[in-house]
Amino acid sequence: MAAVEYVKEGRIAYMTINRPEAMNSLSAEVSEGLREAYVDFRDNNDLWVAIITGAGDRAFSAGADIKGFRPATGDASEAARLIPQTVRPDTIWKPFIAAIHGYCLGGGCELAMTCDIRIAAENAQFGQPEVNIGFMPGGGGTIRMPRFIPRAVAAEILLTGNRIDAAEAYRVGLVSQVVPRDKLMDTAKEIADTIISRGPLGVRATKEAMIRGYSMPLEEGLALEKELVLKVRATEDFMEGARAFAQKRPPEYKAK
Repeated sequence: MAAVEYVKEGRIAYMTINRPEAMNSLSAEVSEGLREAYVDFRDNNDLWVAIITGAGDRAFSAGADIKGFRPATGDASEAARLIPQTVRPDTIWKPFIAAIHGYCLGGGCELAMTCDIRIAAENAQFGQPEVNIGFMPGGGGTIRMPRFIPRAVAAEILLTGNRIDAAEAYRVGLVSQVVPRDKLMDTAKEIADTIISRGPLGVRATKEAMIRGYSMPLEEGLALEKELVLKVRATEDFMEGARAFAQKRPPEYKAK
């Protein structure tokens, strides 16, 4: 049984962490399975949106597989082992949607935060509990969470190791929607289908501008946006979108 189920349906790639017996904890096999799925999704021009979720009913992912931990020696090779992989949803310009249910903790919460859109089921719980075992977040939690939600709220979550529920996650802006558990995947697919109906190259350039521009000074960010606008204006998809608008018909985009 694969640690990550990777299924392609039309323009959508589904990546499901498949360790429900271990609350979808992030083992080495899961990390490698996700990396392989990311690369395939990135390089496949027929796939335009990805949805990440967890198998079963208990968890999106409860975090790292603690049983797989071993003490670090402090040398460079050990440090490299703890560095998050460089092929991540936020380094790929195609959109990722996290469909979150149950526990979304530690590395699981960090994984969700690499996605562009986060949808939560009503039973979802979020947290970074690493400090509870004398550790710290190592997959970007200390960097992303204070950027995504108010800093004081992020600090309380990160420094106490306490959890928040789906309603609080929505209130502070960590997720964009909270839906009943049985509507979670349908909602994620509806969002994916909406994105698929838009111009894919425009969508990807928009994501790139958002992510790269976030850490830039204003003028550099505006220059990046202008650069990407010029690239998108030169595409076949932009011309098709303009023609379809003028002709009052649905566009037929080809990601070209």
